[in-house]
Amino acid sequence: MIILNDLTKVYKLSKKQMTEQKTKKNMKKAVDHVSLTAAPGQIYGLLGPNGAGKTTALRCIATLLKPTGGKVTVCGFDTVTDSENVRKSISFLTNEIKLDPQFSPKYMFNFFGKLHGLDEKTIDARREKLFSHFDIKAFENKKIEELSTGMKQKASIAVSLVHDPDVVIFDEPTNGLDIVTARNVTDYLKLLKEEGKTVIISTHIMSEAEKLCDRIGIIINGVKVMDGTLAEILKNTNTSDLEDAFFELYKLNMKEEA
Repeated sequence: MIILNDLTKVYKLSKKQMTEQKTKKNMKKAVDHVSLTAAPGQIYGLLGPNGAGKTTALRCIATLLKPTGGKVTVCGFDTVTDSENVRKSISFLTNEIKLDPQFSPKYMFNFFGKLHGLDEKTIDARREKLFSHFDIKAFENKKIEELSTGMKQKASIAVSLVHDPDVVIFDEPTNGLDIVTARNVTDYLKLLKEEGKTVIISTHIMSEAEKLCDRIGIIINGVKVMDGTLAEILKNTNTSDLEDAFFELYKLNMKEEA
C-alpha cells in the first residue's frame, strides 16, 4: 500500500528557470499538500498535464526525492526514515531511466537480479516468465543500443520487475510505444493487479486511464483536484467521459488561479 499524507515538494528555481517559467518567484511548489492512497490489488492512475507534479510525486514515493512537507509510506515504511526497505519493496520505472546500451537485456536482468540478492534459480525463473510475456527472448542477447524504442521499454520493464516487488510505480509506461507494445504493457499491469500488487502509474492518456485504473487522481499545478473511481469522477463533474471531466476540472482550476 502507498499512502501520501499532505505531501509537499518545493524547488528553488535558478534565474534561468525563473526566466523560462516567466515568474519572479524563486520557489516553485511542484506538489502541493497532496494526499492519496493506492491499495493492493488496484491500479491507481495519476492524471495531469505536463508539469503538473505527477513525476515529482512518484519520485517522492520511490525515495528519489525527499518531501519538503508531509509524509509518504510504502508497505508501512516511511520513505525518508526507512528508505532502504521501501526500495526493496518497489519497482520504479520512468523513461529517464535507461539501461546501459553496451549490455544485453539478459545480462542486465541477471545483474539486477543479483543486486537484489536473488539466487540463480530464482533469476532464471523470473527471466523465463517476464521475457516470455514481453517477447524479449528473440533479442535477449543483443546490445540494448541496437534495440528499437519498444524493445528497450519492454526490457526496462522486465528488469525493473526482476525481484517480484509488492509495489509497482511506473511513470508514463506506454509513452512513445506502438499500439501493440503498449497493449502488452497494460496487459501485464492488469496481471500485477490480479496478483495483489499495488500499482500506481502516471499518464496523460485518458483512454488508457479509463480502461486500466481502478482509482484516478487528477493533479493540476501540483494540487490534487479530484480523486475517485471513474464513475465517481464522471458523476462529480457531470460529464460522460474522462477527457471531458479533466477539462472541466482544468478550466475551473485555471479560473481560480487567475
